[in-house]
Order: sequence, then C-alpha cells, then structure tokens
Amino acid sequence: MSSAQQNFSAGQSHGQTQAKAEDWVQSTKESASAAADRAHAAANTTGQTAERNKEEAAGFLQQTGEQVKNMAQGAVESVKHTLGMDKNQN
Repeated sequence: MSSAQQNFSAGQSHGQTQAKAEDWVQSTKESASAAADRAHAAANTTGQTAERNKEEAAGFLQQTGEQVKNMAQGAVESVKHTLGMDKNQN
C-alpha cells in the first residue's frame, strides 16, 4: 500500500470516527432534553395533584367544621330546652 493510500485510509477513518462521535453527542443531548422534559412534566403533574388535594382537604375541613358547629348549636338548644330556657318554648 502506498503512503498516499495509507494517508487516505487514515483520514477516512478519522472522518468516520468524528462523524460517529458527533452523532453520539447529538443523541446524548436529545436524550438529556427528553429526560428533562419528562421530569418537568412529572413535577407539573405532582404540583397539580398537590393543589387539588389541598383544595379537597380545605373543603373537607370546612364541611367538618360546619357539622361540628351545627352539632354544638343543637346541643346548646337541647340543654336550654331541658332547663326551660328555650325562648321558642310555648
């Protein structure tokens, strides 16, 4: 094999290796970008779920508070009625 042919083969191998390395770098960048997108979507979904759970908990607590208040009012009215202090009594 001549010196020119060896140089050509070496240059060709170098070019192919460089192209493969560039493809690998591009593929890695795309994979990292896709992973970042998935992580962002997961974080967004988690945040939405947390907000929805927070709203549901607040509604539950408000409803429970109303029930306790109504029960306490009923107990007070019952005690007033028992003691004869009920203003609505005939």
